[in-house]
Amino acid sequence: MCGIFGYVNYLVERSREDILNNLLAGLSRLEYRGYDSAGLTVDGDKPGESYVARQVGKVAELRSLINDSGYDLDRKFMSHVGIAHNRWATHGQPAARNAHPQRSDPASEFLVVHNGIITNYAAVKSILESKGYVFESETDTECIAKLLKYVYDSNHGLDFKKLIELVLRELEGAYAVLVKSVHYPGELIAARKGSPLLIGVKSERKLRVDFVDVEFPEFSVGGDSTDNYAGLSDDDNDVDDRYFPGSAGGMGGAPSISLSKLSLDHPSPAGLLRKSGTLLGDGGLFVPSGGMSDLRHSQSRAFISDDGMPIPTEFFLASDLPAIIEKTKKVIFLEDDDIAHIYDGGLHIHRLRHEEGQSNIRSIQNIEMELAEFKRGGYDHFMLKEIYEQPESIVNTMRGRLNFENHSVKLGGLSNYLTTIRRSRRIVMIACGTSYHSCLAARDLFEELTDIPISVEVASYFIDRKPPLFRDDTCIFVSQSGETADTLVALKYCLERGAMCVGVVNVVGSSLSRLTMCGVHINAGPEIGVASTKAFTSQYVALVMMALLFSEDRLSKLQRRQEIIEGLGTLSAKLSEVLELNDVIEKTAESMKDKTKMLVLGSGYQYATALEGALKIKEISYILAEGILMGELKHGPLALVEKDLPIIMIATKDKLFDLVSSSVSQVTSRLGEPVFITSKNGPRIAEHAKSVADGKNDADAKADYVRFEVPETVDCLQTILNILVLQMLGYWLAVKKGYDPDFPRNLAKAVTTR
Repeated sequence: MCGIFGYVNYLVERSREDILNNLLAGLSRLEYRGYDSAGLTVDGDKPGESYVARQVGKVAELRSLINDSGYDLDRKFMSHVGIAHNRWATHGQPAARNAHPQRSDPASEFLVVHNGIITNYAAVKSILESKGYVFESETDTECIAKLLKYVYDSNHGLDFKKLIELVLRELEGAYAVLVKSVHYPGELIAARKGSPLLIGVKSERKLRVDFVDVEFPEFSVGGDSTDNYAGLSDDDNDVDDRYFPGSAGGMGGAPSISLSKLSLDHPSPAGLLRKSGTLLGDGGLFVPSGGMSDLRHSQSRAFISDDGMPIPTEFFLASDLPAIIEKTKKVIFLEDDDIAHIYDGGLHIHRLRHEEGQSNIRSIQNIEMELAEFKRGGYDHFMLKEIYEQPESIVNTMRGRLNFENHSVKLGGLSNYLTTIRRSRRIVMIACGTSYHSCLAARDLFEELTDIPISVEVASYFIDRKPPLFRDDTCIFVSQSGETADTLVALKYCLERGAMCVGVVNVVGSSLSRLTMCGVHINAGPEIGVASTKAFTSQYVALVMMALLFSEDRLSKLQRRQEIIEGLGTLSAKLSEVLELNDVIEKTAESMKDKTKMLVLGSGYQYATALEGALKIKEISYILAEGILMGELKHGPLALVEKDLPIIMIATKDKLFDLVSSSVSQVTSRLGEPVFITSKNGPRIAEHAKSVADGKNDADAKADYVRFEVPETVDCLQTILNILVLQMLGYWLAVKKGYDPDFPRNLAKAVTTR
């Protein structure tokens, strides 16, 4: 959800136009994370002034707004801080007033961009409103900005990092935030908890070391709060919602108050501002020992040259790699409770809390990705590009892991834990959305090969239930981004109960890959389209390889394992063969585009295919599609079947094929309109459907049905071929209806909020 981007240049001359272009380019590459509205802020022409532009819609609309703003684009800056944001609406409808950055006051003393949800924002807002603060938006983010101002006004002399620490300790929920302030020119704060955030580094000279030291907190209680702060008056609210310049002038009008009195005045949210270890203490405001000089004496070793002088440096902060890969391949992944403070050309990383076993460095990693991977190439949409990449992406998932000559599997990330996993009492797969469907598709094979009981859980429901979990359970967490909020909360629950936790993830350096004990990267490459395609097939291939590995000590499964491995070896070529159906599928979509609902039926391994195919159709074409287990058709869903209702029936050859014929009869006898996915050399299910229709002697009965023939493979791998047809059908339905499949309404790529 939401994309945040920041750009800092130090001793590197950039014009305002260069800075704005960097910010807008970064936002454009994060647009898949949110596209309800967009905004940014840069320094103004006067000291203490900020220009803020916010606009409803995509980044193109924000660019148009900036072009009409009259900013001096030629103004040069040797050092500058700019932040920007793509919004996916959670609190408040898409509107300029709800777009980010959110400000602390009309003077824009503090400006904040935020990805996540502050769960106690209502209590914070209630308290601040009672003290005279006037809120301009419906967002939870505005609470952060106004709380920053309140604490700052009550404690003049705090450095930026310590101010942020005090505020973050009062916030509950998930966040990745960037904060800039006119009180701390040239400085930027970045912090994360539960939402992804990374920092790209580009310097004119080689860095001295390839890591950044982590500084841990040493707090003591002391000092009294200053009881004065600048409040807001009612008429301060009359501003242009789209962009507003601000200056750091003083304001008055609200009564003075100490933060230590907040919870006393409002007993209902008394738990909000806690009296132990945070802002509230018996003697007043909680203030860390020392002043600004403490931080300034620390050196950021990586960013100091041999002669002790700062290195001209640029920093790029983003929610995801696509935003920065064009500028640099040197990346630092922040962890939960990290606070990054950038000033004077240096990067300092602090911890909000000190816990045992934490690393005291953050590595500067070299990312081996190319910008072309994040571009559409010659395709009209990212989704189509990613559909066509699947013959290659599944090979990348298998590369170096499958030996087709001796029929063996090697997954280095699991090698030290195989004995423990094989002795598990049960295996629990936990995921959301498409990743859940990949787990569901793999469940039958896991049970068949390992003889271990398998359960598949939707992460959000798993959290709600809090089921019993034991130390001899193995939990497998599957996520494309590795930042899915529900999956991470479920992971924390399992870790606390001592279960073996395994990750299956696409994004290197993600929270899931860091928090699990071991795991597998699926290596599908960047997936930009909101509707997941190649991640599903690569996840499934990775899970199949895991099932093969877990069962390699079972001689009774040897022949079955060899059959599956040989099938994996031919899968890429067969995927390419399925892609040749594109033109036929496009024509079919043209004839179906006006339908408002459809069913997708599957059985056995193809039940998960039906669910995932229905999800693809509904999320990008907005047709109400429902995936149904064929055996359940007569237990209720058959009531939906009516004349000309499209019913996609997955009827490829497997051990359950005979059951499909019964479902076909039930559909065609009620004048439903079946669309078949069948095996090229398999039984001719469509001919059977014709005979049923002909035997009905009904003038309206159809004798010709659409049939997509796909290559035949091992039954457990047929899902990968069949889903390609449904992905392409969903894509073309969206295009024919005039929708952008890359940006479905109300959705975003990485669901980092619960």
